[in-house]
Amino acid sequence: MKKVFINIALVLIGFLIYFLQANFFKWFTIAGIKPNLFVIYVLFIGLFGNGCMGMAYGAGWGIILDLIFEERIGINLFGLALIGIIATIFDKNFSKDSRITIMFMVFGSTIIFEVITYFMNYILYAANIEILNFVGILIIEVIYNILITIIIYPLIQKFGYYIENEYKGSRILTKYF
Repeated sequence: MKKVFINIALVLIGFLIYFLQANFFKWFTIAGIKPNLFVIYVLFIGLFGNGCMGMAYGAGWGIILDLIFEERIGINLFGLALIGIIATIFDKNFSKDSRITIMFMVFGSTIIFEVITYFMNYILYAANIEILNFVGILIIEVIYNILITIIIYPLIQKFGYYIENEYKGSRILTKYF
């Protein structure tokens, strides 16, 4: 029953993130660039949830974002699902207790997501490649995502460990006994 409430809370948080990204951060841009809160959201679900949870939420929110914002479906779907998979890999190899480690995870995830979506847009729309503009946008978005992560990390960490205890449990003893 707790897992149902956790999933309802995660969906409600997803709608809150959508509202913030679509409305609130429209006024708080840096050089016209908004943060990508869904990358942070899917990364933390993948870090604290089980293996499929990050990919499922990434794919679900990716298809919703594609239906709302994009002309073709699949760009955000693929990018956010990949971030969910990468978060699972990060969970197995790195600690979630350090803010610096989390900052590097957000840094890498944002770069991976933006590079994938940029090249998929290039392939699907046959647009011109403007590397300097892309790099400038990428740097500002990465810094913005890292700043937001630093600010909201204590809340995410508390809720994340609650999710982790519910979905993963404490399986440390089962490895040794």
